[in-house]
Amino acid sequence: MSDQPSDTGAAPDGAAQQPPAQPKMQVLGQYIRDMSFENIVAQKGVNGEVSPDVQVQVNLDAKKRSVENQFEVVCKFKVESRNKSEDKSPLFLLELEYGGIFLIENVAEEQLHPFLLIECPRMLFPFVRRIVSDVTRDGGFPPLNLDNVDFVALYRQELIRRAQAEQAAKAKPDA
Repeated sequence: MSDQPSDTGAAPDGAAQQPPAQPKMQVLGQYIRDMSFENIVAQKGVNGEVSPDVQVQVNLDAKKRSVENQFEVVCKFKVESRNKSEDKSPLFLLELEYGGIFLIENVAEEQLHPFLLIECPRMLFPFVRRIVSDVTRDGGFPPLNLDNVDFVALYRQELIRRAQAEQAAKAKPDA
């Protein structure tokens, strides 16, 4: 018999060790909070050839709800299409705020902020893509299928922007 302790997975008091709880995310609801679509071509017309240049801006917002472990995450998309011609005339403008209510458990406090602004928008994005495609098609344009959004890069950019804003605020002398 060996004097070495055996690794049976049991805690010293004889109870079995529990593995750490896995993070859990459940989508409780999804909704369009606000949406606007302006078909500028239909309103004003277009002269000459149309060659669209589409720009997409994404902003994210998350907040805790009054119910324990529930959070609201809102993705704000601004999709603007302009003609590539010299006059850069606008073709359409779509603004969409799409929200989700999430139940999140077993996520460490220090990991909660990135989880809310990366994983939750990732879950909502396919629905946003479908809405944008349907609205642009129904508005008289070819359906716009948004490229995937890198929510990790978006989160990192926001952290850098906030750090720079803090540095700028500290550098300003008090008036």
